[in-house]
This record gives sequence, C-alpha cells and structure tokens, in this order.
Amino acid sequence: MPPAGPNGPTEITLSFGDNKRASLVLGQYDQNLAHIERRLAVIATVNGNHLTVKGSRDAVDKAKRTLDMLYEQAKGGRAFTTGDVDGALQEAALQGSLFPSKGDTSGKVSFEQIVTRKRGPVRARNAAQDAYLRALKRNELVFAEGPAGTGKTWLAVGHAVQLMEQGQAERLILSRPAVEAGERLGFLPGDMKDKVDPYLRPIYDALYDFMEARIVERGLQTGQIEVAPLAFMRGRTLSNAVILLDEAQNTTSMQMKMFLTRLGEGSRMIITGDPTQIDLPPGQKSGLIEAVSLLPAVEGVGHVTFGHADVVRHDLVRRIVKAYEDAGGIHQRREL
Repeated sequence: MPPAGPNGPTEITLSFGDNKRASLVLGQYDQNLAHIERRLAVIATVNGNHLTVKGSRDAVDKAKRTLDMLYEQAKGGRAFTTGDVDGALQEAALQGSLFPSKGDTSGKVSFEQIVTRKRGPVRARNAAQDAYLRALKRNELVFAEGPAGTGKTWLAVGHAVQLMEQGQAERLILSRPAVEAGERLGFLPGDMKDKVDPYLRPIYDALYDFMEARIVERGLQTGQIEVAPLAFMRGRTLSNAVILLDEAQNTTSMQMKMFLTRLGEGSRMIITGDPTQIDLPPGQKSGLIEAVSLLPAVEGVGHVTFGHADVVRHDLVRRIVKAYEDAGGIHQRREL
C-alpha cells in the first residue's frame, strides 16, 4: 500500500527466520504484539512467520524498529515483559528522533545497559533511565530524584554490582534514613543489622536480583557489602567503594552534608529520593532538595529527574503518580 502523504497510511511485512525467537517477540497469545498495537495505533496480522503491520507511516516505522530490536534481543532466549516492550518502544522513538531523515536505521545509538553475571544485560527502558545510566558512568556523584517505580534504586544497585564484578570497586555500602525523623532504632530488637534491615528491604530485593543469594550472604559476612544507617556514617572516609543513599528526601541538611563529605578516593556515590514523599517534621528542610539546588554546576556531579511517564512498574502506578502530581499542582495554585 503506497503512502498517501508524508505520514499517510502504509503497510509493511516482516519475516522472522527463527520461529522460537519470533514467539518470544510476539509473547504468549501475541500479548506483546497487542501491546505494540495499542501503543502505536497500528494493526498487526500474523501469518506463519510473516507479520504485516498497517498504520501511519511514522507508527509503522516505529513498530518495525521495535520488533527488529526485540527480535535481536530474543537471542538470549528470555521471555519479554510488558516493561521490556515499552522500553523497546521508547528506544525506537528516540532513534527516530535522532535519525529523522534516514531510512536506514543501522548504526544507531541504543539505550545504555548494565551487565551482571546473574542478570546478563539489562537495558534502560526509557530516555530517563538511559540518561541515568549514562550519568552513572560519567560522574562520581549522581542524584536521581523522581516518583516510586521509575527504577532509581534498582538500576543504582545493578550499576554498583557491575562495578564490583568488573573490579572497579571493592565494596558496596548501602545506607538509608531508617526512620522519618531522628533514626531512633534502640527500641527495635536484634543487632544493628537486624534493626536496619526492614528499612532496606527494597535494596536487598534489588541485590538478590543482580547477585546470587550465596554471594550476597558471603558479602554481608565479609564486609564487602555493608548495611549502615545514615547516622553511623559520621566520621568515616569511604574509599574504593560504591555508596548508595536511598530515600534521601528524608535526610536533613546536616545529614546530607555529612554524607557527601564521606566520599573517598576511588569511590562513587549514588543518591536517590522522591521529593514528593518527604517525611521530615514541618519546617525541616530536605537535604536532597538543598543539595540538588546547590551542586548542579559542580564538576563530577550528575543529576537526573524522573517523571510519572518514566514509571516502569505497572501502567496503573504510572496513572496513580500522575493523578497525585496533578492534584499537587491544583493545591499549589489554590494556596497561591
């Protein structure tokens, strides 16, 4: 079908040489293909190992790039999730904007990825995650702020594990404000690790995603992986380590300054948080917000901001975050 204009209706047919890889691309009951149809407003028809896609020229072009990308990634034999498909869609859209005048998409820039022994290659799923991974590779200190579900902590842990496995870091240090105001841990049972563990569960979950359980346990026993409440970082100099501070929106100005000055030779720091979920007492300034405003021009400091559109957990989570953001804007206008 010839195009009716620059972005008129068009049709292409793709052929898959490997039926097993094709089935991974299309998904169970063609659910991945249906997801692409909904996202791009195209119509796709499967006939054996041939796939016909109809729609606007731009949409069909994005669908082709997305399917080609997924087919290439299917070499590993891993089934794709909806999030993987969304990532491929965003990458295809980005490539289209980078090369708008070229029909040939070979040699194009791809989203960044991290590679660990357990997970293999893990690619960014959107432009914000791509910018985040690039910032982590370029800078010694990176701030990542944005809503829950955007992959801030998960990707930070994956990057840290990659650095350790490559020999670029000797230790991984995980820290987080343990409670909302003051880190009052004495009433909790057990030793310090037992007291802090419940607050660091999301980081542990990410660790077990990227490392075998036995390696994580051995690292905790030997000190290669250290869990430390923020208050216990005072007075230390952390060298040859990757230091991750999670939920940093709940640090005070003094705590953040103390933490930032722990950076030692050969170390990297990653600081993540959501400025919309601050649990500090009224009138207490968030150390994350202050640091981000003070340090943007400092060499070696990176800053990435995620929005509701970058949520990768579930479409419903994305819509919930957007609803809260919209409501927040309404409240602010009313106060003004």
